[in-house]
Amino acid sequence: MTANAAAPSPWSAPRLSGRWWPVFLRNLLVWKKLAVPSLVGNIAEPLMWLVAFGYGMGALVGQVNMATPQGMVAVPYILFLASGSICMSAMNAASFEALYSAFSRMHVQKTWDGIMNAPVSLDDVVLAEMLWAAFKALFSVTAIMLVMLALGISHSPKLLVAIPVLLGAGITFACIALVFNALAKGYDFFTYYFTLFLTPMMFLSGVFFPREQLPVVVRHVSDWLPLTNAVELVRPLFMDQWPERAWLHALVLLVYAVGAFWIALALTRKRFAR
Repeated sequence: MTANAAAPSPWSAPRLSGRWWPVFLRNLLVWKKLAVPSLVGNIAEPLMWLVAFGYGMGALVGQVNMATPQGMVAVPYILFLASGSICMSAMNAASFEALYSAFSRMHVQKTWDGIMNAPVSLDDVVLAEMLWAAFKALFSVTAIMLVMLALGISHSPKLLVAIPVLLGAGITFACIALVFNALAKGYDFFTYYFTLFLTPMMFLSGVFFPREQLPVVVRHVSDWLPLTNAVELVRPLFMDQWPERAWLHALVLLVYAVGAFWIALALTRKRFAR
């Protein structure tokens, strides 16, 4: 009774330290052995989306009308799609790493258990996994952005600002994915996350077509999706404009990231306490 009463709540504030860095570095050293196939795998799919839809469908669509602070503006479809798909790529790369790879290290390989035999807490391990997933997302989208620059899709100097925004999107989706990682009993569980959460969000967040085409009720729901807010921050930068209400979109991503990380940490603590 006394021991249970003294045990901290799994929902207590995160107890973090600089000891996350060796865990992050360990993941980096392991990944370096497979960096090339990993990079190809992460950028091949979004580039295929870009080529197939951007140049294929883009030849039919031509331009799309998009609402901006200056009014309705006609935007080349390839530019519209590129600015949305790079946010989708950050989402997918961070989610995959924080789900399948993190679950392998946590449950299958028992790597987390081995790490915690050293003076490294579970909180620091979860933080390291989140930051590592965000780094993988940033690495992937940077490579994709270089290809987009080579193709001449956009040469806006404001794309430099998109890099920290995409890192923030990676952090947000890594935190959300870690919630499902803590709940998973096996790899099949992640199918629900991708099918019921990520895939609908791709079509509701303005990646492939303007959200103005959506019904009003659906559009109001879409306003608060994390991918929508990432796209709303990045797309104007591709168009050499500053995003409108950037503070609000950044705040939405921050709330998702902090809230999801706290929930993921609490659920992971419960899982390891069993």
